[in-house]
Amino acid sequence: MEVILLDKVENLGGIGDKVKVKPGYARNYLLRQGKATRATPENIAEFEARRAELEAKAAGIIGEAKARAEKIEGLKLMLKAKVGSEGKLFGSIGPVDISEAAEAAGVAIERSELRLADGPLRMVGDHEVEVHLHAEVSVAITVTIEAEE
Repeated sequence: MEVILLDKVENLGGIGDKVKVKPGYARNYLLRQGKATRATPENIAEFEARRAELEAKAAGIIGEAKARAEKIEGLKLMLKAKVGSEGKLFGSIGPVDISEAAEAAGVAIERSELRLADGPLRMVGDHEVEVHLHAEVSVAITVTIEAEE
């Protein structure tokens, strides 16, 4: 199914790109989220008429994401957890725990914005966590896990 992207979609394309995707992905995600429209001649003409408006809106969203990135950049969070003798945690630290710690530090980070490359954190020490604010804007924060006394 061919669609026209109305927003930048990671690993797919930018505004105005005409891409071919599987029908289920188009129906269930792109069309429902308002990120794309079917590539019919009428929709193509309508998109070209609205192109400047959509690009300005996207630029505003990216600007907001960059402003948030400046606030978040360099953030260091300290979490305490129960630890075994070899430095392994009893349990794990996940996006919910990191999000709550950031909120306690005065920074709003949604758990869906956190990208843990190797899954939940299970060891004591410093860990790099990516905060994905927009398809074009990502920031790294440091999460330090210490043993509870």
